[in-house]
Amino acid sequence: MPGGNWEKIISMTKDGMRSIGTMRRKISRGKRIALLIDGPNILRKELGVKLEDIVEALEGLGNLRVAKVILNQYAPQGLIEAVSNQGFDALVVSGETGVKLAVEAMREIYNPNIDAIALATRNAEFLPVILKAKEKGKETIVIGVEPGFSAALKHAADYTIILNSKGEDT
Repeated sequence: MPGGNWEKIISMTKDGMRSIGTMRRKISRGKRIALLIDGPNILRKELGVKLEDIVEALEGLGNLRVAKVILNQYAPQGLIEAVSNQGFDALVVSGETGVKLAVEAMREIYNPNIDAIALATRNAEFLPVILKAKEKGKETIVIGVEPGFSAALKHAADYTIILNSKGEDT
Protein backbone atom coordinates (compact mmCIF):
# COMPACT_ATOMS: atom_id res chain seq x y z
CA MET A 1 0.00 0.00 0.00
CA PRO A 2 2.04 2.97 -1.24
CA GLY A 3 2.10 5.90 1.13
CA GLY A 4 0.23 3.84 3.69
CA ASN A 5 0.79 4.18 7.37
CA TRP A 6 2.11 0.92 8.84
CA GLU A 7 2.37 0.44 12.51
CA LYS A 8 4.91 -1.11 14.78
CA ILE A 9 3.49 -4.20 16.35
CA ILE A 10 4.95 -5.37 19.60
CA SER A 11 4.20 -8.51 21.46
CA MET A 12 4.34 -8.76 25.21
CA THR A 13 6.12 -11.92 26.26
CA LYS A 14 7.47 -13.23 29.52
CA ASP A 15 10.84 -11.81 28.47
CA GLY A 16 9.46 -8.36 27.74
CA MET A 17 8.57 -6.79 24.43
CA ARG A 18 9.73 -7.84 21.02
CA SER A 19 9.10 -6.05 17.75
CA ILE A 20 7.19 -7.60 14.90
CA GLY A 21 7.06 -5.83 11.56
CA THR A 22 8.17 -2.32 10.77
CA MET A 23 7.15 1.16 11.70
CA ARG A 24 7.05 4.08 9.32
CA ARG A 25 5.64 6.59 11.77
CA LYS A 26 6.83 6.74 15.34
CA ILE A 27 4.63 7.83 18.21
CA SER A 28 6.25 10.83 19.86
CA ARG A 29 7.37 10.12 23.39
CA GLY A 30 5.74 12.06 26.20
CA LYS A 31 2.31 12.22 24.61
CA ARG A 32 -0.78 12.81 26.72
CA ILE A 33 -2.74 9.58 26.27
CA ALA A 34 -6.42 8.81 26.76
CA LEU A 35 -6.83 5.06 27.31
CA LEU A 36 -10.23 3.49 26.78
CA ILE A 37 -10.67 -0.22 27.47
CA ASP A 38 -13.42 -2.39 26.00
CA GLY A 39 -13.89 -4.39 29.20
CA PRO A 40 -16.09 -7.26 27.97
CA ASN A 41 -13.81 -7.79 24.99
CA ILE A 42 -10.37 -7.52 26.62
CA LEU A 43 -10.79 -8.31 30.33
CA ARG A 44 -12.11 -11.84 29.78
CA LYS A 45 -10.90 -14.56 32.14
CA GLU A 46 -9.88 -16.84 29.28
CA LEU A 47 -7.59 -14.15 27.82
CA GLY A 48 -5.86 -13.42 31.11
CA VAL A 49 -5.14 -9.76 30.30
CA LYS A 50 -4.68 -7.55 33.33
CA LEU A 51 -4.94 -3.78 33.54
CA GLU A 52 -1.27 -3.68 34.57
CA ASP A 53 -0.34 -5.37 31.27
CA ILE A 54 -2.07 -2.62 29.32
CA VAL A 55 -0.54 0.20 31.37
CA GLU A 56 2.92 -1.40 31.10
CA ALA A 57 2.55 -1.66 27.32
CA LEU A 58 1.93 2.10 27.14
CA GLU A 59 4.86 3.06 29.35
CA GLY A 60 7.43 4.99 27.41
CA LEU A 61 4.86 6.23 24.90
CA GLY A 62 3.49 8.95 27.10
CA ASN A 63 1.50 9.82 30.19
CA LEU A 64 -1.93 8.43 30.88
CA ARG A 65 -4.21 11.42 31.41
CA VAL A 66 -7.49 9.54 31.00
CA ALA A 67 -8.01 5.87 31.88
CA LYS A 68 -11.51 4.43 31.53
CA VAL A 69 -12.81 0.89 31.43
CA ILE A 70 -16.22 0.38 29.86
CA LEU A 71 -18.08 -2.53 31.46
CA ASN A 72 -21.57 -3.94 31.04
CA GLN A 73 -24.14 -4.65 33.73
CA TYR A 74 -22.96 -8.27 33.93
CA ALA A 75 -19.49 -7.32 35.16
CA PRO A 76 -18.76 -8.91 38.54
CA GLN A 77 -18.63 -6.47 41.44
CA GLY A 78 -15.07 -7.64 42.17
CA LEU A 79 -13.95 -6.57 38.68
CA ILE A 80 -15.59 -3.16 39.04
CA GLU A 81 -13.85 -2.65 42.40
CA ALA A 82 -10.49 -3.84 41.02
CA VAL A 83 -10.75 -1.41 38.11
CA SER A 84 -11.50 1.48 40.48
CA ASN A 85 -8.79 0.43 42.95
CA GLN A 86 -6.21 0.62 40.15
CA GLY A 87 -7.10 4.22 39.42
CA PHE A 88 -9.30 3.67 36.37
CA ASP A 89 -12.76 5.11 35.91
CA ALA A 90 -15.17 2.16 35.73
CA LEU A 91 -18.09 3.08 33.49
CA VAL A 92 -20.84 0.48 33.82
CA VAL A 93 -23.55 0.57 31.16
CA SER A 94 -26.64 -1.47 30.55
CA GLY A 95 -26.69 -3.03 27.12
CA GLU A 96 -24.06 -2.45 24.45
CA THR A 97 -20.70 -1.20 25.70
CA GLY A 98 -19.49 -0.26 22.21
CA VAL A 99 -21.70 2.81 22.01
CA LYS A 100 -20.39 4.15 25.34
CA LEU A 101 -16.78 3.47 24.31
CA ALA A 102 -17.30 5.30 21.01
CA VAL A 103 -18.90 8.28 22.79
CA GLU A 104 -16.04 8.46 25.31
CA ALA A 105 -13.49 8.16 22.50
CA MET A 106 -15.11 11.04 20.60
CA ARG A 107 -15.00 13.16 23.76
CA GLU A 108 -11.24 12.55 24.01
CA ILE A 109 -10.64 13.08 20.28
CA TYR A 110 -11.98 16.61 20.72
CA ASN A 111 -10.13 17.15 24.02
CA PRO A 112 -7.27 19.62 23.34
CA ASN A 113 -5.37 18.23 26.34
CA ILE A 114 -5.03 14.78 24.74
CA ASP A 115 -2.45 13.94 22.05
CA ALA A 116 -3.07 10.23 21.55
CA ILE A 117 -6.06 7.90 21.77
CA ALA A 118 -5.37 4.35 22.94
CA LEU A 119 -8.12 1.76 22.53
CA ALA A 120 -7.80 -1.66 24.15
CA THR A 121 -10.12 -3.84 22.08
CA ARG A 122 -10.11 -6.58 19.47
CA ASN A 123 -13.25 -5.37 17.72
CA ALA A 124 -13.25 -3.88 14.21
CA GLU A 125 -16.36 -1.83 15.00
CA PHE A 126 -14.02 0.83 16.43
CA LEU A 127 -12.24 1.39 13.12
CA PRO A 128 -14.24 4.62 12.48
CA VAL A 129 -13.08 5.94 15.87
CA ILE A 130 -9.43 5.36 14.90
CA LEU A 131 -9.97 7.06 11.54
CA LYS A 132 -11.70 10.07 13.15
CA ALA A 133 -8.90 10.43 15.70
CA LYS A 134 -6.31 10.50 12.93
CA GLU A 135 -8.40 12.99 10.94
CA LYS A 136 -8.37 15.29 13.98
CA GLY A 137 -4.59 15.01 14.36
CA LYS A 138 -4.49 12.54 17.25
CA GLU A 139 -2.03 9.70 17.25
CA THR A 140 -3.66 6.30 17.61
CA ILE A 141 -2.72 3.20 19.57
CA VAL A 142 -4.63 -0.07 19.51
CA ILE A 143 -3.99 -2.68 22.18
CA GLY A 144 -5.40 -6.14 21.64
CA VAL A 145 -4.97 -9.82 22.22
CA GLU A 146 -5.25 -12.88 20.05
CA PRO A 147 -7.35 -14.71 19.10
CA GLY A 148 -9.83 -12.49 17.36
CA PHE A 149 -7.83 -9.26 17.08
CA SER A 150 -9.13 -7.44 14.00
CA ALA A 151 -6.53 -7.15 11.24
CA ALA A 152 -8.22 -3.97 9.96
CA LEU A 153 -7.91 -2.37 13.39
CA LYS A 154 -4.23 -3.38 13.67
CA HIS A 155 -3.36 -1.78 10.34
CA ALA A 156 -5.40 1.40 10.82
CA ALA A 157 -3.65 2.52 14.02
CA ASP A 158 -0.35 4.36 14.15
CA TYR A 159 0.85 1.90 16.77
CA THR A 160 -0.43 -1.57 17.58
CA ILE A 161 0.36 -3.57 20.71
CA ILE A 162 -0.51 -7.26 20.89
CA LEU A 163 -0.68 -8.78 24.35
CA ASN A 164 -0.27 -12.53 24.60
CA SER A 165 -3.15 -14.36 26.20
CA LYS A 166 -2.33 -16.35 29.32
CA GLY A 167 -2.64 -19.63 27.44
CA GLU A 168 0.10 -18.84 24.93
CA ASP A 169 3.68 -20.02 25.28
CA THR A 170 5.66 -17.31 23.51
